[in-house]
Amino acid sequence: MSDRLRIGTRGSPLALAQAELVRRALQRTGPELTCEIVRLRTAGDRAPRALRALDFTDGIDARLEAGEVDLAVHSAKDLPAEPVRSVVTAAYLRREDPRDCLVLRGARRLRDLPAGARLGSSSRRRESLLRFRRPDLVLVPIRGNIDTRIARLGTTELDGIILAAAGLRRMGWEDRISEHLPARWWLPAPGQGAIAIECRRGDRFAAGCARRIDHAPTHAAVSAERAAVRALGGGCDLPLGALARTRAGRIRLDAILFSSDGAPHAASRESADLRGGERLGRLLGKELRPFAPSPA
Repeated sequence: MSDRLRIGTRGSPLALAQAELVRRALQRTGPELTCEIVRLRTAGDRAPRALRALDFTDGIDARLEAGEVDLAVHSAKDLPAEPVRSVVTAAYLRREDPRDCLVLRGARRLRDLPAGARLGSSSRRRESLLRFRRPDLVLVPIRGNIDTRIARLGTTELDGIILAAAGLRRMGWEDRISEHLPARWWLPAPGQGAIAIECRRGDRFAAGCARRIDHAPTHAAVSAERAAVRALGGGCDLPLGALARTRAGRIRLDAILFSSDGAPHAASRESADLRGGERLGRLLGKELRPFAPSPA
């Protein structure tokens, strides 16, 4: 007799690649476990011009709540600030490279781009960082799955696009990266590079299976970053960069928030205990709250 888990995910190539990583990790925990990937279509998939990550995550979580799947797989950076009441984040896989990167035409680095060069992205955080670091460049809104964005680079007037390095690595496209943007001065989105695994509240079997593959340092780091987002009352559209790092049982959280006038406000905090990650995030978020811009 085997136990069975249905893993819900979007049908995009990157989403399927991430779900496959979860499936393989679960299968390694025991031969008696059978895992099936279930492709789900969301409101965001039906409307390519969708503006919010919630257009993708809400539909999958609704199917999880309804019992149509047992686990849901998301990019952690796309999770809503406030979780769905009946859904819990049970685990995170080991984090991939959290940095942003550039895929460029005719240049190798950000500093090599000439004034007026056009970069594609639809992130308020990236727009704010670019205006601060290279105000002479132009940010062009670009949407769609990672493969769609890569394809557009060759058919439009764009000189490059800004993407999460983790997505390119998971797609096997690391060779397309022109430059990794250093996190010391270009902080990524909270949760970027991490894969979140959700289950229904009270589903002890699914939660127990997910906990077997939970990476504790990633869990602590992402929990700290997400706590800062909640304290700021924002979501994935907040112009906030945040990255928590764990080392020798300690956790350090660095963040930068851009106010409505484009001014950057940085903050850092450190805790001696990984279990203090969420408290760390709340304190840092409260520190930055006076500078939070109005929602876009």
